[in-house]
Amino acid sequence: MKDTIEQQLGDIEKEHHVKILYACESGSRAWGFASPDSDYDVRFIYVQPTHRYLSIRERKDVIELPVNHLLDINGWDIRKALQLFLKSNGPLYEWLQSPIVYKEEGGLAHEMRNLMPIYFSHRAGCHHYFSMARNAFENELQGGRVKLKKYFYALRPALACRWIIERQAVPPMEFAILRSLVDDEGWQSAVDDLLTRKQGADEKALTDAVPILHDWLEQNLDHCKRQGDEIPALKNDTEEMDGLFRKYIGS
Repeated sequence: MKDTIEQQLGDIEKEHHVKILYACESGSRAWGFASPDSDYDVRFIYVQPTHRYLSIRERKDVIELPVNHLLDINGWDIRKALQLFLKSNGPLYEWLQSPIVYKEEGGLAHEMRNLMPIYFSHRAGCHHYFSMARNAFENELQGGRVKLKKYFYALRPALACRWIIERQAVPPMEFAILRSLVDDEGWQSAVDDLLTRKQGADEKALTDAVPILHDWLEQNLDHCKRQGDEIPALKNDTEEMDGLFRKYIGS
């Protein structure tokens, strides 16, 4: 599949006359809890020819391929990516940490990684992950039988939110690292059981509710809401991002 993805990225560069500076896996395969039938969620950052940025004409700042059952590929223009980096966009900060990288050249991703601790707003990040966890918990995990994968869609952002509060740092992307925050053996055993079952189940697989995880989510969402609201806002100016933008559109 890696060869297919790299071929698709090459085709995008030729068809759209752009240069892809960074491409990675962004979904469950990178998070560390893929099912056998999980699709590939490929995300990338690209740069256009310089003259396109010197026009008053409005241009699209995303490239999206039609989604099929196996591949979901789309990317952001460098200007959009840097604007969202400045706003502490959660998915973008995750892309830059992905353990599965399909393409990286030119140094942009490396420079952005080095700036992550400076530009990441703990308040914005906490609110982002809290919202994800709460939505999954309240909308997908109520009732006696629930989709197995939805536990991970609630647990991962809840852990990320807690990471920000406790470590005061950008949360890692990978679930295996995030779960190290919890030292409860019963909790860890319940998660191990779900992971083992998910590795052999399809995306629609159901499971009985898991009380220990349900209770943990309920308690931690309340904790994260209270603590997250007390984090001060962070405001960055655009000067450094402007410098990166000028550097890479001229490369």
